Amino acid sequence: MEIIWQENKQSHSAHWQSEANNPPPKKVVIADDATKADDAYKLACEGTALLYRGDFQNAKQLLQAITRRVDRKPAKPVDNLTEAFHQHRARQIQRAGITGKILIELNDGRCGLKRAPDVKEAVTQALDTVPASLVLSLRELLGMIGAYEWRKKGVTIDALQANIHAHFGVYSPLRGEYLQLVQQAPLHSVQTAFDIGTGTGVIAAILAKRGVKRVIATDNNPRALACARENITRLGLQSQIEVVDADLFPAQQKADLIVCNPPWLPAKANAPIEHAIYDPENRMLKGFLNGVKAHLNADGEAWLILSDLAEHLGLRTRDELAAWIKAAGMQEVERLDTRPLHGKVQDKSDPLYQARSKEVTSLYRLKAVSAKID
Repeated sequence: MEIIWQENKQSHSAHWQSEANNPPPKKVVIADDATKADDAYKLACEGTALLYRGDFQNAKQLLQAITRRVDRKPAKPVDNLTEAFHQHRARQIQRAGITGKILIELNDGRCGLKRAPDVKEAVTQALDTVPASLVLSLRELLGMIGAYEWRKKGVTIDALQANIHAHFGVYSPLRGEYLQLVQQAPLHSVQTAFDIGTGTGVIAAILAKRGVKRVIATDNNPRALACARENITRLGLQSQIEVVDADLFPAQQKADLIVCNPPWLPAKANAPIEHAIYDPENRMLKGFLNGVKAHLNADGEAWLILSDLAEHLGLRTRDELAAWIKAAGMQEVERLDTRPLHGKVQDKSDPLYQARSKEVTSLYRLKAVSAKID
């Protein structure tokens, strides 16, 4: 897609980049260090984008000022946590739409603004190809820079005694409490395992480190596949782990253990990275449960790792989950629980605090109804 704007009485165009696949704005004006935050906010709310010319740090300050103005708008009273969740999501989407109206132009992956950092490597790692002339939101560019820094640093995984490095657009295992469940759950003569929706490959790596001789890690996101392969190679586990492009299960294969950590909230994702959190109508969860029995060896076991936040928000009930497990011909043999440690659990100003403070993440050990229970 192409974005077109007028500048110095001439028409200009560039490749339009939007991770969320938003169309290029139809109206673009030029902004600079003299642009006032109130004026920029008004234009952004009206749908006008502002292509910034001037100082990069001033552009960031303008973005922060607009974000503060968006966040000042009071939330409407709600009657329950379900309404609070839907309002919170609507506000997040609106916030992203308005703050995404501050635009930056890159030439050959470089930003020509004063005091701009060298962003070429961050942009190159985020995108398959970098066009000669590219326009994107400052918000998205900052996300690429942040992802690049996190990718270099990595996230320490205690169960591996090593770091996992997430690529741009691949959900990072910063919330790692569920990984301790994978580390602690009993393994009974497991020779082969599947890690469904592997992402960074972290669960597959833990299983291999625990002694599983053959692990197939599946995903259908090209970024996740590349990320998982890189992490597995870095950890020296490529002889045990095969990364496969597949929607859920590898074709015509069975395993002793199948693990899945699906998105935990049944709602629409508005950017690719959000697919790790939001899953409309529980599609991945149901797909895993409905297909897992056919891919298990005799007496095999499935591990479903799932937060109960959706239950506290009124988006899914525990009885519904139990019914889906039963309908899939599976039965729960044990459940291991842990509580999240992230900051939002303690943040009483969060509109979803009442639900987050009760959240529990569980590893459900499931077996086929006809299987032997150890």
